[in-house]
This record gives sequence, C-alpha cells and structure tokens, in this order.
Amino acid sequence: MVDGGPSKAIEKFKKYLIQYSINPNEIKLVVLTHADFDHSGSAGAIREITGAKIAVHENDRAILEEGRFNFPPGVTAWGKISHAIFEPLLKKFPIPPQKADIILNNEDYPLSDFGIDGRIIYTPGHTAGHVSVLMENGDLFAGCMAHNIRLFTPGPGLPIYSEDIEQIKKSWKLVIDRGAKMIYPGHGKPFHIDSIKKYL
Repeated sequence: MVDGGPSKAIEKFKKYLIQYSINPNEIKLVVLTHADFDHSGSAGAIREITGAKIAVHENDRAILEEGRFNFPPGVTAWGKISHAIFEPLLKKFPIPPQKADIILNNEDYPLSDFGIDGRIIYTPGHTAGHVSVLMENGDLFAGCMAHNIRLFTPGPGLPIYSEDIEQIKKSWKLVIDRGAKMIYPGHGKPFHIDSIKKYL
C-alpha cells in the first residue's frame, strides 16, 4: 500500500477493504512517500488492522515518529495563497506519533520480498525524505512529486507545494531515465509521463 492518508481516515480505509474485497492480512507493507499529515496520519491505525510494516525515509522519520505537523511551502502564486489559508486550519487536527518499521535511505529498496515487481526509489524535493514506488512496467506511484487535482492545478503538473522545487525537477529526470511511464500522483488522477516532460 502506498501512503496512509490523513488521521481519522481509517473508517474510509475499512470501507475500501470491503468494496474491493481485500483481505487486510494481504497488505504487508505501507510505503509512506513522505511524512506529511495527509499521507501518513492513519498509517499506524492501518498497521493495527493489517499487521503491515511501515516504511519511511530516514529524512522524514522524525516527522512521523514525533507526530509533527509538516506542510511544505507554496512555490506558485496559488500555492502561496492557499498555504496561508489552509495552514492555520490544518494545524488544528491532531497527528498521532507513529513508529516506523523500515527506515529507508538513498538507495533503492526492492519490493520482491513483498511479492511486488518494483522498488522504492529516493525522489526528494517535496520533502527531504520523499520517495516513490517504481514498478517494472513503468507505473510510478509518485506521492507529491506532481499534482493533478483541480484544487491545486488545472491539469497534470509539478506540485504547488515543495521544500525544493528544483530538486523535484532532478527527481523527475531520474525517474524518467529509470523508465517511468504512467504516473499515479498522491492527489488527483493518473497521467502519462509526457505531461511532466513538457515542464522539463
């Protein structure tokens, strides 16, 4: 499973298990692309239901384990405006501290032991510890390396929030060289890599 959603999303998770006929015990690993509140908040609760391990990069570990609020700054005009609007509201929601089971570093982490034909790769920029899951067929679960949701962008594009937008561009060049084709962002619908190539 990629990302754990915001805190208190566990009831929605349970509904999805029923909707898609998934046995909770089949989920062996929760890969956190990063430790922002909206991607990691329910990871611990999901672990309790599934028994899965939680994997996070060492650079985002403290955010996860201390239950720290993290919201990267805006890098576009709308990103800066919306950040100023949303941050005071989002800070009010509690974030439970959650212990990681697998601490990732900058090296690839093969997923073959979990029966997955792919690997976790280090793709910093949105946060210092951002990772993505690249499948052998070119599918990329990209977290917040890109956004494709109307609240943020009119179509597929680079994220409107980032700690280092230039580093994100370097991470995109990396995954393009590694064969990424179909992109599954953390926010919005999937899109083809050609949409990102236009920005680069």
